[in-house]
Amino acid sequence: MANICQPFPQAKTSENSSSPRSDRSQSAPIRLGRCAAVLALFLLSCLTATVCHAQIHDVICRDGAGDFDTEFHTGVKVHVGAARNGELATRVCEATLSWTNQNLVITAAAAQLDVDALGVDLGMAVPVVAFQVKKSTPECCMEYKIYSLRTPPVLLRTISGGEFFSAADTDLDGRVEIWTDDAASVEGFESLLLSDLDFTPPIVLRFVRDRLLDVSSEFQAYFDQKIAEERAKLSPQDLGDFKTSDGKLASTTAFPADRLFHLRRVKVKVLEIVWSYLYSGREREAWRSLADMWPAADVDRIRAAILNARARGIRAQVGGVSTVIPTGREIHAKIFDGTTIVTATPGVTPKDVTPQLEITPPKPILMQRPPPLTAFELGLAQSESNLKLVIDSAGKVRSAEMMGNAQVDEGLMNSTSKWKFIPAFSADQPVASRIFLGVSLKR
Repeated sequence: MANICQPFPQAKTSENSSSPRSDRSQSAPIRLGRCAAVLALFLLSCLTATVCHAQIHDVICRDGAGDFDTEFHTGVKVHVGAARNGELATRVCEATLSWTNQNLVITAAAAQLDVDALGVDLGMAVPVVAFQVKKSTPECCMEYKIYSLRTPPVLLRTISGGEFFSAADTDLDGRVEIWTDDAASVEGFESLLLSDLDFTPPIVLRFVRDRLLDVSSEFQAYFDQKIAEERAKLSPQDLGDFKTSDGKLASTTAFPADRLFHLRRVKVKVLEIVWSYLYSGREREAWRSLADMWPAADVDRIRAAILNARARGIRAQVGGVSTVIPTGREIHAKIFDGTTIVTATPGVTPKDVTPQLEITPPKPILMQRPPPLTAFELGLAQSESNLKLVIDSAGKVRSAEMMGNAQVDEGLMNSTSKWKFIPAFSADQPVASRIFLGVSLKR
């Protein structure tokens, strides 16, 4: 094995990469690293900072701006872009799957459309593409629509009720989870808006032999971090004040406006702590925390309300709940090397043997970064950054490392966790991989 990585050359941008086109964002060519194969990408930068900050989740198409096209090795073509009225693009998004001379419309008019995973094994025995569809802007939540990528493609499963979905091999153990939240079940809960919450109840899903399971209990460390963050925001005085209230806080005349606002913020944090215990499979701890922090006369009512809300949420769509508790024994999937190729050795390699990569390299679905806000940040964005990425079998970046001694571009590094790729393949199976990537934003 010989490492043949060369200095990172200029690459042409791909016609199939996601490229929002509107007065709010633009695609920008970047310089890319090549190690056995060129990844032709777009690195997208929002022009207006306030718009970017409002867009919490990156999606391929928003209000008719943005497109993505690719063809999977089975011959199924995936298209996301602006819906068209004759020759004119509209302000809504569409998605289609096509093969031979046939076409399947996934959705014809959505406010937001995204491809979360493509070519991925979600545990359904076939490679799939997972679309996220938000039908209208006022709606809270996405639909997660999973289609097979064999011909003819068919709809395998729809999951609804989460604000956003993200498939990932979280632990790099070869199993892919779908991370989301139970936003629809708590929208309007206790007259609270989703914007009133620091976070909605997280939930982690996994398909096991086509059966959708809630596996949140396997990730208790993640929930514990959420709990610790919320507890740190509460003082004994905060809890004491809240426990002297009626818990409902429904009357706007019972308290001065500033105290009502304060009590509602305490109430939200208590709910988020209880939710985090409950959704991670620890009911005893959830109800103990509720009894410790909630007004005693209202505990029974709010406990029943919490359970009713969860019962009508995503939990109603699963086929079972994992009771596995992590033991600390780690199982790691192989990370295939996409940084080297086998080269021909004169006099040794047979003439009829063509050296090949160990894998088919990952291909980009969506890569965005926050806009540079200062001259210094702009200079960093326009200079070349050489990255070493580990991309899991679901196409998500599990680690990113800046190579060399260049100044670290924090905006770029922080954005890598939201990048999405078609994963690497070995023998037509999606695999985790390690690649080199050189990027720079050019105005």
